Amino acid sequence: MKFVLGMVFGFGLGIAAGLLLAPQSGEATRAQLNEQGIQLSGGAFNDEIRARAQEALVQGRELYSRTKTELNDRYTRAKNSNF
Repeated sequence: MKFVLGMVFGFGLGIAAGLLLAPQSGEATRAQLNEQGIQLSGGAFNDEIRARAQEALVQGRELYSRTKTELNDRYTRAKNSNF
């Protein structure tokens, strides 16, 4: 838990340092962040992320199924060989 809190704190400090040391003014940075926020709220980017997440989920399920089958087979062979 301490590690996660440390990571979150470090991430926050990194963002703050990046914003403070940015080569452009705060107004320009805010405008850029606002523009990117509008782009992210658009459907195309969300659809792409949703498709990638779905693909990752399918791959994860396939990997889980293969691993489970392989482990069950190994367990059965080990059990039958009477170590």
